[in-house]
Amino acid sequence: MQTYLVGGAVRDKLLGLRVKDRDWVVVGATPKQMLAQGFTQVGSDFPVFLHPKTHEEYALARTERKQGHGYHGFSVYSAPDVTLEEDLLRRDLTINAMARSEEGELTDPFNGRKDLEARELRHVSEAFKEDPLRILRTARFAARFQPLGFSVCTDTMILMRTMVAEGEVEHLVAERVWQEIQRAIHEQSPCTFFQVLRDCNALAVLVPELNPDTEFNAAMKALQRIHALKGSTAERFAALLCTLDEPACMARAKALKAPNDCQQLARLVAASIPVIRQLDPSQPDASALLQLLEKVDVWRRPERFAQLVNVLECTLANSDQAQLTPLKNAADAASDVDPQALISQGFAGKELGSAIRAERLARISQAVCR
Repeated sequence: MQTYLVGGAVRDKLLGLRVKDRDWVVVGATPKQMLAQGFTQVGSDFPVFLHPKTHEEYALARTERKQGHGYHGFSVYSAPDVTLEEDLLRRDLTINAMARSEEGELTDPFNGRKDLEARELRHVSEAFKEDPLRILRTARFAARFQPLGFSVCTDTMILMRTMVAEGEVEHLVAERVWQEIQRAIHEQSPCTFFQVLRDCNALAVLVPELNPDTEFNAAMKALQRIHALKGSTAERFAALLCTLDEPACMARAKALKAPNDCQQLARLVAASIPVIRQLDPSQPDASALLQLLEKVDVWRRPERFAQLVNVLECTLANSDQAQLTPLKNAADAASDVDPQALISQGFAGKELGSAIRAERLARISQAVCR
């Protein structure tokens, strides 16, 4: 039984980066032997075990064989006769297919170290095309390592285009696509992720609304701006879909199975942009401002309004930025309305709601129309 450190930990150590997580492969062992040493088995698809002290993952060496479409279309074989090289062969990129023994010896059968030095993302073998999720993973690694000069090599880009043309990407489940997008928009260069997907024609399948030049360039500009501000996942996602109208935005957000907070902020951004653009900064429409604030529910969700403003500042053209000032002033003015004061005046029920709205409108008019 031999144990090897594999994957990202080996790669990042060679790059001089901080190693966050460590994964191990065990060659020549059986599940019974692992359990006898105090490991705890997790998962049912293939044998993975947690170390009794470090709780790091130890996977028995395995091979995979394609049986169907998409991410789940594989059969897994794991046994003591599976070699380290056979296990590394099933991995996606050469830079992720290296291993280091407990004695420190590097195993690099597919020249991953050479590709690290050349700053190239290269597939390990033709088996890459059996899993369409690897297209998104490759794009995500490109987004992570772009500041270090990495790019997808020509052969791998050609292979990814072939996979798209053969329809493999269409079999990806929305949940897996969302997981990769969520990770990618927090990488070092999130726009690179979408550029790689566009270059291999996968973006036209996964988020077709962003594929045209005008929409793509505007979305990437907004995403880069919110990334520089260290925006939340919801803010980044809303910036990504900023070129869509409200119905198209909601349809795409639901299709991607984005979480509710991401869907709702994206919807509000899409709904707000046309209203903001139509405002006259010198004489804003107080009623339009109030309707927008009601849609945002600024009085109960002030933190979401702050997120909305952050995204709008990153998405609106410079010529439209002036219209944000009336919106912020309107929110401040309307938030000063005290429902308790109106209740003390005898308002109740529907009349109270109408009185609150009338007072908010009056305060907005006073604040923005002078």
